Amino acid sequence: MTSNGVANPPEEWDVIIVGAGPADMAAALYTGRARLKTLLLDRAGMGGGQLMNTELIEDYPAIKSITGADMATAFEEQIREFGVEITWGEVTGFEARGNRRVVKTDDGTEYVGKTIIVTTGGLPRKLDVPGEAEFAGGGVSYCAICDGAFFKGEVLAVVGGGDSAVEEATFLTRYGEKVYIIHRRDEWRAQKLLQERALGNPKIVPVWNTVVEEIGGVQEGLAKKVKWLRVRDVKTGEVSQIDLGGVFIYVGFMPNSQIFGDDFPKDPQGFVITDDKMETHMPGLYVAGDVRSQYVRQISNAVGDATTAAVAATRYIEELDATGDEDEAESAEQVAVSY
Repeated sequence: MTSNGVANPPEEWDVIIVGAGPADMAAALYTGRARLKTLLLDRAGMGGGQLMNTELIEDYPAIKSITGADMATAFEEQIREFGVEITWGEVTGFEARGNRRVVKTDDGTEYVGKTIIVTTGGLPRKLDVPGEAEFAGGGVSYCAICDGAFFKGEVLAVVGGGDSAVEEATFLTRYGEKVYIIHRRDEWRAQKLLQERALGNPKIVPVWNTVVEEIGGVQEGLAKKVKWLRVRDVKTGEVSQIDLGGVFIYVGFMPNSQIFGDDFPKDPQGFVITDDKMETHMPGLYVAGDVRSQYVRQISNAVGDATTAAVAATRYIEELDATGDEDEAESAEQVAVSY
């Protein structure tokens, strides 16, 4: 409150970034280097997003090997050097208020900015069977590209029947001695070409009409290691065990898009649709990374999305500041910029 009893206006930011994973950090790096007043806002807890659930990253350009936690720490240290502020809060929605954009949180706090970049990511859908959580990181994985190389010579299983499951099973044959594809139906839902490639691969063994009921293993020193799956034939009810060294689960990916209202266009799976500047139908609100509707979900392309969003937001702010009035700024044309 001011001395005359009038409430102070809320602090205003140039860019508010919602999330704390690789895309968020990349966007913050670009806006911070552009000398924009940037706030990174994530739900209460440890930052880093899915990096914190990743043991090793060995597929990011110029970095041979790094733990997910170390990459998250390096990201945060780098953006803080450019004055980016970080705070925590559970975001519940967004609002356009004149030519400002407002981020709302569950405790009633509102953060006001000229632009918003949302990179809330998503989560792999779980099987929710005994042993899945216990052996996560010890043989249970949700990313063949990320973790496949750690399973050389092992017998592996992929659970699922869609494009991702069948395609990643084929990828895993580069490392695994044998790869089971366990699916609850008698045919896969994947594209026919992917099915043909998988069925023509001598290392792949389809297991039809079957569901996983339990994931089991052993304790090896301080680590837990998957050793078997208990599965059930849904037609006969027969229960059996598959001995293996790793299981990759591909039964879906859930975007963290609940904070977007029904007026935000989404694809059938709930991923937010943007234009090529990562902008939504609300000018000045951008979406990048895994929560966005796209073909590939890797750290490298999340960082690319975020770079585009950050540059587009910078241009938007420049035009907004240049008008000096309450008219909506039209998004500036995307240009290649080096900071």
